[in-house]
Amino acid sequence: MGRVLIVGAGLTGSLCAALLRREASSPLRLTVWDKAGDSGGRMTTASSPHNPQSTVDLGAQYITCTPHYAKIHQSFYDELLADGILKPLTSPIDGMVIKEGDCNFVAPHGVSSIVNHYLKQSGADICFRQRVTQINLRNNKWEVSRETGSSEQFDIIVLTMPAPQILQLRGDIANLISECQRQQLESVSYSSRYALGLFYEAGTKIDVPWAGRYITSNPCIRFISIDNKKRNIGYKCGSQLTWSNDSSSPAFSCVWRGWIYSVQL
Repeated sequence: MGRVLIVGAGLTGSLCAALLRREASSPLRLTVWDKAGDSGGRMTTASSPHNPQSTVDLGAQYITCTPHYAKIHQSFYDELLADGILKPLTSPIDGMVIKEGDCNFVAPHGVSSIVNHYLKQSGADICFRQRVTQINLRNNKWEVSRETGSSEQFDIIVLTMPAPQILQLRGDIANLISECQRQQLESVSYSSRYALGLFYEAGTKIDVPWAGRYITSNPCIRFISIDNKKRNIGYKCGSQLTWSNDSSSPAFSCVWRGWIYSVQL
């Protein structure tokens, strides 16, 4: 039985694992490693430290299906809708740019539920807090080293982490990347955002006419979302803000009536 390692438990890694399970012509032992403490990547959903049922999306806020994506990926949307992972976004998002033919969806159980759906389908062995440091070729096997724990060997490796992390890997993998591939990886750029999740007491209502709002007049804050209202699930007390890290404004802490969860995406 071939061993396959997928590095990264975000949307790409989880869907890759699920598709390999569906399409493989022979039995596979799938393993997923991620350096974080949970799945999601840029589709992270955080839970209140005092109420796991109260959650807030700290990554993607909703899913937009363009006519092009609908044509080539409709089966994926149909599956997620049928399983209740997605539902149409009906709550108002102030400042949203709506293009002809676009359909928007929201994840009622948090955007990370999409990732967890595919991880469950894959049946993979999932290990968190596993940072890959080195990849070497040993007797036609890929020997993968990590910060903690012993190295392991795999027949196939799929890397889905951000390009800068791939370029930092040591071992034979560094020599196997061609100069053209390296230049392509080095040309990839990322737009960093910080996300802040606030959890309020049950029953708290935030009296605004929107569920989410794009901010264009502030050099720091870009988007605000009232997550339970965005998901149309009543008031379970969760809100989210994102702001750019290119502002010269210093980092700040918020003392609001509620619990705070923050993360850099």
